[in-house]
Amino acid sequence: EVQLVESGGGSVQAGGSLRLSCTGSGLTSDYSDMGWFRQAPGNQCELVSAIGSDNTPYYYADSVKGRFTISRDKAKNTWYLQMNSLKPVDTAVYYCAADRTAPLTAMVGLGVPQLKDTLDAWGLGTLVSVSS
Repeated sequence: EVQLVESGGGSVQAGGSLRLSCTGSGLTSDYSDMGWFRQAPGNQCELVSAIGSDNTPYYYADSVKGRFTISRDKAKNTWYLQMNSLKPVDTAVYYCAADRTAPLTAMVGLGVPQLKDTLDAWGLGTLVSVSS
């Protein structure tokens, strides 16, 4: 059974930085796409960033471009989201996710319950809170 565990969330002032990590136990080499979603209270779930099997990022939400960087360490079954210049609007629960067959961009528009059912692996979430 695959389990994803996020870490690195917390509270930070606007302009600060955080680095989220997601470690997958039970992941096999056929898990090709990894990424991060987030959901703020009252908002739709949003795909933040995604990275492919060749370690090339292929998606950043417009709202995070130039501020967030996704990376992946295949040997450790871990991927990261470096978040710089954080803004209060970045406050959300951040979920990591992985899939064996579909690009995460195919999941845009789905809510958390649907994402949990559709994706091959889904984390429990970590809260990021940015104060002004």
